Amino acid sequence: MRVLLAQPRGFCAGVVRAIEIVERSLQKFGAPVYVRHEIVHNRHVVETLKSKGAVFVEDLAEIPDGAVTIFSAHGVAQSVIDDAAARGLPVLDATCPLVSKVHGQGKRYVARGRHLVLIGHAGHPEVEGTIGQIEAPVHLVSSIEDVALLDLPLDAPVAYVTQTTLSVDDTRSIIAALQARFADLEGPDVSDICYATQHRQSAVRDLCGVVDLLLVVGSRNSSNSNRLREIGVEMGLPSYLIADGSALDPAWLQGVETVGLTAGASAPEELVLDVIAALRRHADVEVAPMAGIQEKTSFRLPPELQTPAVVAPPVS
Repeated sequence: MRVLLAQPRGFCAGVVRAIEIVERSLQKFGAPVYVRHEIVHNRHVVETLKSKGAVFVEDLAEIPDGAVTIFSAHGVAQSVIDDAAARGLPVLDATCPLVSKVHGQGKRYVARGRHLVLIGHAGHPEVEGTIGQIEAPVHLVSSIEDVALLDLPLDAPVAYVTQTTLSVDDTRSIIAALQARFADLEGPDVSDICYATQHRQSAVRDLCGVVDLLLVVGSRNSSNSNRLREIGVEMGLPSYLIADGSALDPAWLQGVETVGLTAGASAPEELVLDVIAALRRHADVEVAPMAGIQEKTSFRLPPELQTPAVVAPPVS
């Protein structure tokens, strides 16, 4: 059996930064540190950080006074930030910089007098955080049908922003529907949509053209991982989302010569290796990477966690 690895796959820069914020906080301040919501949507990552002393909560009320507090990569509403400040909690913000960028775009559009439309999924933490950052009504749409139901005048000044775990391809038809309905519409350039989401989805489309089966490593509550699996289904392939190698069903492999393997942006590479090990228990496996984009993006840590540069003593 041949296993082709999508490139890129797995951790994006925002996830790497968020996990590193938790790990460095534990090293600097000691356990426990408190994280509001799962730092990223992956059970393995969360359990690993729990074992090191991170405590995950859904409400600030669960955090003791004075405890180090970390906001997850998905971002939080302004009310959460205000509550933490009112309690004097020492906060480290692990919000992905690309999510923060969406917050800033939304605020600027509203400040210019535009009605704001958010393209995203109801109930997702990032969507809830974005809506909570905007001091004006936010109209959430997730489909073309939702656009038709918007209660806004056709000549109203409208702007849109998008959930970062959606790609250009995910949002193209909804943006087109907004353009068709509203004469005065503004929105970010497509290059502002999360690079990692777009890259991983493009890689899966390339992968699906040359494999018999698609396996996506990721958690069920990971929006971007679910979307990768959906792309495989749309392209006519048997496609499965699996948490790790233990979730592999041998029945999926009947008659399969080439398996495509990728991972959502919050899934670590060790889980990809675990799936490969599981495949090797059922067949002789040859692993090969697909050609693809090599991501080099990185995001700066909060100043409190940056390691000071070592200055060499002057030469005497």
